[in-house]
Amino acid sequence: MAPAADPSPRPPSAPRVPSELRPVGDEEPPVHDDVLRDVAVSWTGGSRVDARGLRLQGGRLEQVDLAGSRLPLLDLQDVVVAGGSLANADLREATWRRVEVRGARLTGVRLTDARLDEVTFRDCRINLAALGGARLRRVVLTDCHLGGSDLQALAGEDVRMEGCDLREADLSDARFTRTELLACPLDGVRGLERLRGVGMRWEDVLSSAGAFAGHLGIRLTDG
Repeated sequence: MAPAADPSPRPPSAPRVPSELRPVGDEEPPVHDDVLRDVAVSWTGGSRVDARGLRLQGGRLEQVDLAGSRLPLLDLQDVVVAGGSLANADLREATWRRVEVRGARLTGVRLTDARLDEVTFRDCRINLAALGGARLRRVVLTDCHLGGSDLQALAGEDVRMEGCDLREADLSDARFTRTELLACPLDGVRGLERLRGVGMRWEDVLSSAGAFAGHLGIRLTDG
């Protein structure tokens, strides 16, 4: 008999960032279809930034202020995002490969139809974000806030969420393969049935019993 397939998520690879990076600041703003390699970026243009199809290969985004920027089709490969803000940024149809995001604010970010492959988020605010139709493969989210986010029709493969607040998120039509949720509050989540097959610890199942009961329409009694 063949051994059973391991249901555990496969972890992502770390970004391969060169040791020597060329600094790029506001004196060299992003432009459409630009390609930057081996750079340390510190843009602070916020909503003034408008660059479709920007590609960054090997580098760091350090405390950037790109809140409200328009960066659809943003292509990141082997990049570390350290702090800063991408809140309300338009990153539709982005493609990220081997990316690590730490301590960044992504409230309201638009990542609809994005492709995130081997990406790690840690200590990030991703609440009220739009990830409808996104494809996540080998993605880890740790201690992140995703409350109220639109995850409709998201496809997740090898995804691990730990200590992530998912309250009021919308999982309608989402699909998950080899996915684990650990210590993730689920109160008010829409589309809880889409978590079929997802791995959870027993104590997490018990703590989410109220959310599951409410979703199933179970009437609680005092007797």
